Amino acid sequence: MALYITSLNSGSNGNCYYLANEDDAILVDAGLNCRETEKRLTRLGLSMTKVRAIFISHEHSDHIHGLPVIARKYQLPVYITPGTMHGGRLTLQEDLVRTFKAHECIAIGELRITAFPKLHDASEPHSFIVSCREVNVGVFTDIGFPCENLVRYFKLCHAAFLEANYDDEMLERGRYPYFLKNRIRGGKGHLSNKQALGLFTGCKPSYMSHLLLSHLSRDNNSPELVLELFKRASGDTKVVVASRDRETEIYYIKEVESGKLKTENGQYVERQSNVPAMIVPPQEQVQYSLF
Repeated sequence: MALYITSLNSGSNGNCYYLANEDDAILVDAGLNCRETEKRLTRLGLSMTKVRAIFISHEHSDHIHGLPVIARKYQLPVYITPGTMHGGRLTLQEDLVRTFKAHECIAIGELRITAFPKLHDASEPHSFIVSCREVNVGVFTDIGFPCENLVRYFKLCHAAFLEANYDDEMLERGRYPYFLKNRIRGGKGHLSNKQALGLFTGCKPSYMSHLLLSHLSRDNNSPELVLELFKRASGDTKVVVASRDRETEIYYIKEVESGKLKTENGQYVERQSNVPAMIVPPQEQVQYSLF
């Protein structure tokens, strides 16, 4: 069983990512208003009727703007930490609120969702990896620096939404005030093109089929610039830019060679276990280090 993925919008004006198998879907973040979310799904031939839950990464408005209305209208459970609820001053229907813990797997039908802490200037920020059987897709945005958690999970992904927020030179020369520039590049803001490229080239598994470059800055980046940068190193991985203004197409992510993994020498080997590879023992301590 494979995963279908699309970005409904990606940027400081709103973030929402759709991941699904044949039967069930989830949203990661709900930064678009309800009507716009519905409209973009409809243009893709999708609908909210298949969505079973919403997972919230952190409390910044571009990730929660549409959440209260969407959750209430469709009576969807919202997986969110107490710190994110408090930081976002959210009022949600009490029986719809679910909490989650880092590195613990949540089952939504045959989907498996695992959260892990990330470096960002929010209360309890998390990234997510979504799995169906042996297929793993990461949603990795709003990250100040590639910590050990990000490196570990990125290495398991068949596809990923990966932040490439800014070009260093464009940010330095740009109109932003100095304090905002430092917030963006200060280790708890956003990933630069170079940081994202370093993660991609250093940690990309041989079976990664798609990379969706996400959360690009309107002022400090260029889709053409970052796409050219990544395509030089993409190999067999399809690289696309997730738009700030509209939905991407739907991408079909499947396991390589019907359950086989490609090794570094190009050979295929059978997996040794049917346990989803991304599950990490919950007792494992979260550690941050330079990448």
